[in-house]
Amino acid sequence: MFENCIISFIGPGAMAEGMIYGLIHQNVAQAGSIIAAGPRQERLEELKGCFGIGYTIDNAEAASKSDVIILSVKPQRLEKVLQGIRGIVKPEALIISIVAGASIEKISSGCGHSVVVRTMPNTPAQIGRGITVWTPSLEVTEHQLEMTRRILGALGEQVFVEEEYYLDMATALSGTGPAYVFLFMEAMVDAGVHLGFPRRIAEQLVAQTVRGSVDYYEKRDDPVHLARLRNEVTSPGGTSAEALYYLEKAGFRTAISRAIWAAYVRSQELGKDAKSHPPEQQ
Repeated sequence: MFENCIISFIGPGAMAEGMIYGLIHQNVAQAGSIIAAGPRQERLEELKGCFGIGYTIDNAEAASKSDVIILSVKPQRLEKVLQGIRGIVKPEALIISIVAGASIEKISSGCGHSVVVRTMPNTPAQIGRGITVWTPSLEVTEHQLEMTRRILGALGEQVFVEEEYYLDMATALSGTGPAYVFLFMEAMVDAGVHLGFPRRIAEQLVAQTVRGSVDYYEKRDDPVHLARLRNEVTSPGGTSAEALYYLEKAGFRTAISRAIWAAYVRSQELGKDAKSHPPEQQ
């Protein structure tokens, strides 16, 4: 599928590096068919040294050669980048964006190209354990849809949605989600240190507890609600019951819900021109 197909990454950051790693190591694409583009020569040479890919400091040069263009820049730089490749993209090329908050319309109008897929991956994609939500413009062909699935599959799981407004929701829930998990883990580790554990041991206990809890949830033979699993480890009058009482009293659920809603609103602010119709807050 990707024979004689050039894939360029405009924006050679950490997520682009993770995607390049996944594409090469899962044999989705060859290093010689991948180009990284960005303003910092030393960063581009670093990626070339790691993966053997091509590079250029000229975004327009990369775009003009490519069959698939992956936009992986910061939202604040997107408009300038789109202007720089306007009128240069091949008519049949596919643009895949991982830019938070950037609507399909914004990308399409900015670069004058309508074949666009908008995605929202998360940081575990850098090790092939991520999850990416994505949606295409109407002009994306069946062949390009399959290309997108192959590319995103190299990052972990992928979820196709038909409505674009789900992308802002995914940004708040799964895209930003690792930050919530890391903060929760950090708080648990600090609590362990406060109890008297060496930090190294506290980190080991917390990491394996989180990892094992997720694996236990996923490997249950019967579909099970998370509340049921929580109840299984909550004995009446026991330590879990006492701890959960204090979490509820402190507004743990409400804080998480409000944080995710705030991230959702911020995602919309980053792409104010989107014509999607989000749900009203309850």
